[in-house]
Parts: sequence; C-alpha cells; structure tokens
Amino acid sequence: MVHRLEKLFRPGSIAVVGASGDPAKLGGRVLRHLTSFGYSGRIFPINLSGKPVQGHPSWPSVLGLPEVPDSALIVLPAPLVARALEDCATKGILQVQILSSGFAEEGGEGPAMQEELVRIARRHGMRFTGPNALGSISPADGFFGTFSSLLDTARPGPGRIGVATQSGAYGSHVYAAASFRGLGISRAIATGNEADLDVADCIDYLVEDAGTTVICAALEGCQDGGKLRRALLKAAAARKPVVIMKVGSTEAGAAAAATHTGSLAGEDRIIDTVFRECGAYRAASIEEMIDIAYVCATGPRPPSRDVGILTLSGGIGVLMADACIGAGLALPPMPAATMEAILEIQPVAGGRNPIDTTAQLNRGLQIFEGISQEMMRGADLGTVMAYMAHLGRNLERFPPLEQSLAALRRNFPDRLVVAVMTHVEEIRLRLEALGIPVFEDPTRAVKAVAGATFSRILQQAAMSAPDVARAAPLRLEAGNEAAAKAVLGAAGIPVLPEHACASPEEAQAAAEMLGYPVVMKILSADIPHKTEVGGVLLNLANAASVTEGFHELLRRAKAAKPSARLDGVLVAPMVRGGLETIIGVQRDPVFGPMVMFGLGGVAVELFSDVAFATAPLTPARAEALIDAVKGARLLEGWRGSRPLDRRALVDALCHISEFAVAHEDSVASVEINPFLVREEGALALDALIAPREEAAQPMAVAD
Repeated sequence: MVHRLEKLFRPGSIAVVGASGDPAKLGGRVLRHLTSFGYSGRIFPINLSGKPVQGHPSWPSVLGLPEVPDSALIVLPAPLVARALEDCATKGILQVQILSSGFAEEGGEGPAMQEELVRIARRHGMRFTGPNALGSISPADGFFGTFSSLLDTARPGPGRIGVATQSGAYGSHVYAAASFRGLGISRAIATGNEADLDVADCIDYLVEDAGTTVICAALEGCQDGGKLRRALLKAAAARKPVVIMKVGSTEAGAAAAATHTGSLAGEDRIIDTVFRECGAYRAASIEEMIDIAYVCATGPRPPSRDVGILTLSGGIGVLMADACIGAGLALPPMPAATMEAILEIQPVAGGRNPIDTTAQLNRGLQIFEGISQEMMRGADLGTVMAYMAHLGRNLERFPPLEQSLAALRRNFPDRLVVAVMTHVEEIRLRLEALGIPVFEDPTRAVKAVAGATFSRILQQAAMSAPDVARAAPLRLEAGNEAAAKAVLGAAGIPVLPEHACASPEEAQAAAEMLGYPVVMKILSADIPHKTEVGGVLLNLANAASVTEGFHELLRRAKAAKPSARLDGVLVAPMVRGGLETIIGVQRDPVFGPMVMFGLGGVAVELFSDVAFATAPLTPARAEALIDAVKGARLLEGWRGSRPLDRRALVDALCHISEFAVAHEDSVASVEINPFLVREEGALALDALIAPREEAAQPMAVAD
C-alpha cells in the first residue's frame, strides 16, 4: 500500500500556487527548481494573470486546471493562503505544503489565520505541512519542491538518508552538509509551524519508504507525544535507524516545582528518555548526526559494542582507544591464541587491542588481511577500525589494503569495518562501494561507530508501555501526608502503621500502641518540606518526650510559617537501616506520566542522580530504570553491607506507575521520598500526591 504522505514527497504532478515569473522571488524560485533539475511530473503554475510564467502556461486558479494534481505548493502572502487552500480542497488536492510565512510564528493575527487553515483542512479531509514550511525534496525523482537558496550553489544527489525537521534552515543545513560530504538524500522535508502534519508523521513515512535506509530528524517542540512515540517505535520494529536532535531545552512549568520530581523533570530530560525508550539515538550536533547516518547508510550497524583497533601508529591507537571507552564501547583484549596467530603474521606487532603493526611493514600491506580477520574472529568483534595514516592518498600502494578490507567485509558481512586515514576521493568511493565508511579524524570515527552501535542496541530494547485501564477520578483535596499514604497504600505501596494525632494525649496513645521509639512529624499541607522548619523529630523514647515533642513541633511550625494550617502531628514507628531512595511520577503535558527513580533524602536535587521512564512500567522496564541510576549499586551491598530487596523496589515502581496512569486525569504528580529499601521489603516513609486541578497546592508533601 502507498503511504498516505507519498504525494508530498514524490508527486506525479504538482500545482505551484503563487508561481512567479521572477526567479528571484520565492514563488519563482520554487518553479525554477521544479523545472531545472529533471522533475518529470506535470507542473501547473498558478498565477492570477493567467499568462505564461517562466515559459510555462499558467492558470488563475487551481479550480480551472485540466486535471487534479497530486499535490500543491502554496507560496502566497499570508492573507491569501486560506482561500487558496479552500480552492485546492474543492478541486480535490488533498496533500498540500504551505510555504508561506506570516502565521503563528509572527503573532498578531497570525495564530487565528493558522487556525483557519486547520479548520479548512479538517473539513475536507486534507493534510498539509506548514505554514512557514520549506518544502520537500526527492533527488532521485528530480523533485525539488522548495525555495531553499542552497540549490543556487549546490544540489543534493540521490542517496539513502531521509531528513525530517521542523526548521527549514536546520533541514537545509543538514542536507547541505550531507551533500558536501558526498552523501546523498532519499527524501527531505521541513514541516514549519506544524499546524497539521509534523515531524512524527514524516518519520512514519520514511520508515515505510524503500529508498530510505536511515532517518535524520530534528525537533524544536512536540505537540503529540503519543504520535512521536508510535513513529519511533515503528522505526525500531523495522530496524531502520533514527538519529534525532531536539533543540532548545526548557524546564517544566511552575506547577512542577512543588516536588523534587517536578524540579528535576525538565523537558529536555523527559524527551531524552522518550527518545531512548523508543530506540532513537540522540545526536549532540549536526556533524555527529551526519557522521552516524553515513555509517548506517554505508555499512551494517555493529552487532555488539566490542571494537578492535588495528593501527600503524601506537599513538593514534591509544587516542582511538580512549575515545572508545569514553563513548561506551568495549575493547576486548585478543585471546592468547589470536595473539599467537597475529605475531606469526607480524612479529613486531604490539598490544592486545589496539593492535599496533608499527610502520615496519616488511612483509607488505597484505598483512592487514590476516591480522584483521584473526582479530574479528578471535574476539567476535562487532567492529574493526583500521587506522592507515596517509595510505588512502597513495593510489599505487593502496590496492593490497583495499583487498584486505574487502576480504574482511566479505567474510564478515554483518560486522562493521571502518577505515581511518587521509584519502583521495577515488579511494573513498571505492571503499564506500564495498560498504566501508571512511573517516579522516579518528575521534569522529569512534563517535560515529558508537552512535551506530547504540542505535541498534536501543532499537533492539525498544518496547511500548503496557496498557492500563483508566480508573474513576480521585476526589483529591489539599491535605496532608497521612491522606497521601492512605491512597498509595491502597494502590499497593507498602506504608508504615501511622496515626494522625490532634493532641498530645492522642500522640501518647499512638506511641504506646506502636511501641517506642517513634518518629513525629508536623502535619500541614502548607509546609511542603518539613525538615526545612525542623518539623521532624526522631527517636522519641517515652511518653514525656512525645508530649514535649508535640508542643515543640507546633511551636516550630508556627514560628516558621505563621499562616500555615496545622493539622497536628503524625506518629510512626522509628525505622532504622536500609537505603533512602526517591520514587516519583510527574505528568508531562506532552508525554503523560513519567516515573522517576533515584537516591532519596534531602540531597536528591543536589546530586540529581535520577532517571526517568514512561509509565506504566513492566518489571523489566523497572529494572532498567533502576540500573540507569549510578547510586543503584548500593542496592547490591556496599563495603560489607548485605544486598537490599530489589524486588520490593521493582514492585513499588510498577505499582506507582500504574496508579499514575490509571488516575492521569486527576493526578498531576506523585512522590515518595524517602522510599526506604531494606534487606527484606521496603517502606514509604513520606509521600505526596498533587491533584491536577490544584497542582500548586499539593495534597501531601514529602521531605
């Protein structure tokens, strides 16, 4: 089946609404690009004059066209766009790109005019990109439906890299940089303001496009988190790599600041989590994006993180080894038998990985073939990187190396082989034809290999979150810690037996029932962080200390927060030992509930050793979330301490994630801090639930 967006990228015929006879104007540029670069489809210029435009007959309106074009490009002043879009719909043109600017990006009447475009499209079942879009290109078809000034000096050739971006300037820079590197483009599009179609829609198309091997994408923002997730997961299922960038990182809204979870859950951290979970590799720069795409489009993605380095230079080998470790790749030492075989081939070879052949190649460059194959086979490597200095510039000496690299690719077709050397274009092209990427800079080569490797690993691990049925809305009112724990306890979170007490006598009775020593905490919805006002007392060992503690807590609270509502104190058993962690859920406005885990206590924001995952969690995804936190090693036991109950932690993470999804309509955030993980079991020692309607007035607040 043909994808619903095929005609945006590869139309058989197209109308240019606003075509100009002046090739310097935007409408003239679009028409010139369509007619100058080999597009074989039918072109219908639309110009109010009805006179020939750049040698082509024109029509005053699409309504008068002799046929229904597959698609249309609108390049008109903003006030004229709505009428043109309505005419396209009436004619039956249901895929349109609006290149005109002057809409939501400029304020004033722009947002209202943009909404009118959406209403027209919805009424007619039309889909469109823009407004303020750059257009699309398909070099293999000679289709350049864009006004990009790049085409005045350079034209991307056909290739296997698909590009989808919001920003026109960003998109054209990506495919310009790719072109200057000698890389071809399959399809490219810039979606502009995304009043209708967005980057996620275009990723979905590129996943199905047979001409695209790897997808480069860039976002400035995201309006539909679910759609983006589905597109990225679709790419992961198809094993089509997505290298993605998100530009502009901002913190979450003010409502989130009531909790540690909210203050740590910035937009950038959340979207980074979503990319990773859905198998997309996030690049840090355009250069890195293109390098990774180049590797993925040229050779196979490595099946493992294990890399072998074969080098003519010990110093460069060390440089590359350091870069590999820094990028998260592994350098397994060659087994003894492999080293014996290598030394038979080159007796002066040094190291066990990197393997330094030295510059003393008395037996000729053909020794690379035997050494590289022994390395690949002996350590079961995912990648071999060969540093060959400047031999790529020597057409006479290079053939033995070329034969060695070709044999390595032929004998290990699922492994990646990378050549690092200065080179002439002829040699680069010959190696690329063999499926071997070529780099001049060793560090860039390593980063690109790492990106290709982890792209595959991420896609193999990608999975969608399970479904959770929505529950009836909770009736949450601003309350205290006790109320929050009652709700979470019912959801399966282990809590202590505790008592809310309004008088010293009630506190004494509760302490006697629970057994000494006890903990006492102030109860007030107006005191978010109890430790900041001295609102927690530990190790109270008798009735007298409980009575005195009751009065002291109220005194401290009134002194620190004179206007705070005080509901008494909470009396709980004193618990010792275990590891303090934090469990939280923050509802992101785009991506929904996101679970946070990290080391807890009052210093959680100081160390920021936390990780996020999309709710709800499966046990496997909860395990992965725990492993993403550096401090989680403490769960295994540290300096003689016994291992802690990881299973209890996994269960709690799953329960709180399911609770947050089930009550997404009524809960803005949930936080348990500390959540104490013990040798056997775990306990919520403090808790928060913030209702969506009253996010600034949390139901109960944790320390």
